[in-house]
Amino acid sequence: MAEVTELERTRYEALMGLGPRRIPHWEHWSCPDAETYLTGIDYYAHPQRCRRRLAELYPQLELPIPERDEPIPRPENQPDQGKGRWGDRQRDYWQQQDASHRFKSEEEMLAFSPLEQADFTGWHVVVDHLGGDFSNEDVIYERYRKRYPAEWGDTAPEGHPAAVGFYNTMFMWPMLVFGYENFMNLCLLPEFERIMDEFAEINRRVFRAFARLPVNFVVCHDDIVLTRGPVCSPQWMHRYIFPRYEEYWSLLKAAGKEVLFMVDGCIDVYADDVIACGARGIITEPYTDFKTIARRHEGENLFLAGEGDNRVLMRNDPDEIRAMVDSMLDTARLTGGYMMCIGNHIPFNVEPEGIKRYLDLSAELAWRNGPGGA
Repeated sequence: MAEVTELERTRYEALMGLGPRRIPHWEHWSCPDAETYLTGIDYYAHPQRCRRRLAELYPQLELPIPERDEPIPRPENQPDQGKGRWGDRQRDYWQQQDASHRFKSEEEMLAFSPLEQADFTGWHVVVDHLGGDFSNEDVIYERYRKRYPAEWGDTAPEGHPAAVGFYNTMFMWPMLVFGYENFMNLCLLPEFERIMDEFAEINRRVFRAFARLPVNFVVCHDDIVLTRGPVCSPQWMHRYIFPRYEEYWSLLKAAGKEVLFMVDGCIDVYADDVIACGARGIITEPYTDFKTIARRHEGENLFLAGEGDNRVLMRNDPDEIRAMVDSMLDTARLTGGYMMCIGNHIPFNVEPEGIKRYLDLSAELAWRNGPGGA
């Protein structure tokens, strides 16, 4: 069995709410210009060299290093598909448009059978570059098992933060298949219940497969809220969503795995529901009131991440960035589970100097018991 590194152990302890001395990072990173700025190596000309140097300077980011050092076309030289940019790439599809082209009418949507479809490869409905065939549990298991060392067998090393993630825990399925506006028009219709039941059956396959994987954590994503709060009513959520969370997460917990819930927006209204369903913690965005959630669950050592705000980094005011880091550390003192995280992402247009200020301040200050952990 592989040895667990210090970084891995620290990350594991934070996820478990064990209060490691060093407060680690969980960053949603997609800012190539910042990598060039931080390392002095052109990310597009030498992506591998750039990442290696970044790993030396900021190992806490734990960013993957490319296998090759071949140049990457700069975004301005890539075919412009008009779908926006993510990181170093221009997007070649837009989900809402794909969904609207998939069905000719509302009647077709209501007649759709997720179970008959089963294989969603190419539908852009699951963030999974390995494919989207959900026809049975073994197919799902084999697809995901390839991500982990064969020598691990059926069990991840003790104390290792090994995780698997799933984008469509329940809510995202109809939203991505039909598109947001269509989903809003359909979700209250009686005929929609069958569709949700079929998506639920697909996910039973998913989570049974995940229960067999050599991982210690499962990151379950569902954007059940917007920046101002819930998309759907508590009544709808308690009918279609939360009972499924409880069912799926109980499968995982019975297999010795912990659940981390990832959600965009402001989760204040539903945080307690998610935790009651079995989540060990929540990764979300700075629109959420992290301190209130931490205080409400004092003693549970809940895992929390996402309190940092990219709008602060964009303004690049040294005093404001310092105040944000200090506030994040105040929350970390309320729970043994916390990671430094810019919850609304670090995309390509964030000010590199602001990112450096945040990372350097975190390296200096993000310790329990004061700077350096003394």
